Amino acid sequence: MRTYLSVTLSAVMLVLLGVLVPLSALAAWADLEIDDTDRYVAALSPLASDPAVQSTVADLITDEAMNRLDVGLLQGAVEELLRGAVQSFTTTQAFQNAWDLANRTSHETMTEALDGDSGEAVTIDLAPVIQQVKQGLVNDGVPFADQIPVQRTEITLLSADRADELRGRIGWLRYCSVWPAVGTLVLLVLVVGVAAVRRGLRGALFAASVAGAGLVLGALVLRVLVAVGRDRVLDEVPGGDRDGAAAVFDALTASLRTTVWVVLLVGAVLAVGAMVARVLLARRTPRPRQAGPPVR
Repeated sequence: MRTYLSVTLSAVMLVLLGVLVPLSALAAWADLEIDDTDRYVAALSPLASDPAVQSTVADLITDEAMNRLDVGLLQGAVEELLRGAVQSFTTTQAFQNAWDLANRTSHETMTEALDGDSGEAVTIDLAPVIQQVKQGLVNDGVPFADQIPVQRTEITLLSADRADELRGRIGWLRYCSVWPAVGTLVLLVLVVGVAAVRRGLRGALFAASVAGAGLVLGALVLRVLVAVGRDRVLDEVPGGDRDGAAAVFDALTASLRTTVWVVLLVGAVLAVGAMVARVLLARRTPRPRQAGPPVR
């Protein structure tokens, strides 16, 4: 009976942790990173030096400029010159500053999309970047740079349909905040504590090993959810924006991937450590001597 009960409780514990760990990580991520403008900008700021983002920005700005420029037979040469000049500018501090400003504005768009009633695509408006690029190229004397139009030019991060889908799914995560994580920690402490009180050190070690396995399971579930979410988000992003959008998604979810590895490591150490400790404890515990036959 005790063995059956232990197996049942262990299975329940594994399932609970398999659900609570990803729920806790996603809720904390939505509250602490997605809803916080400074954290959002800080997460995306390093992308200013990402080759995929630089290439996407250079292509968008060059294509937009060439659509407005009419240089006749020089079209190809001017396009190549302009693309190279813009690509070079993406390595400067001025581009970094403009990129941060554009992301600060895009966070407002994302917040409105997640809070609103109707879906709108979440985009990064490159107008501030274009303004800085144009000014830098004009200062460097690049031909036709003064004719580059400064207007709204967007990188799509979330299509309108995906924004609608995420509004319903992320909304309750944002409402939960960090409380699922707190509840998960309390659950772990209670389970191990109750096992220690009822069954001593051996029971506590068994509970700890099950908890460690549950953490490993939860980490794996979280990793799968991040991967599936990435595929679904990028599925409807226009092809020309996909590399840039993928880089943005990976930057925003970097903390979740870090959480996966941290929880996976903690869970593995806890599970293996507890099982090894149980084996060592069993070997050191003297077995009770069996009574011999009565002496007559």
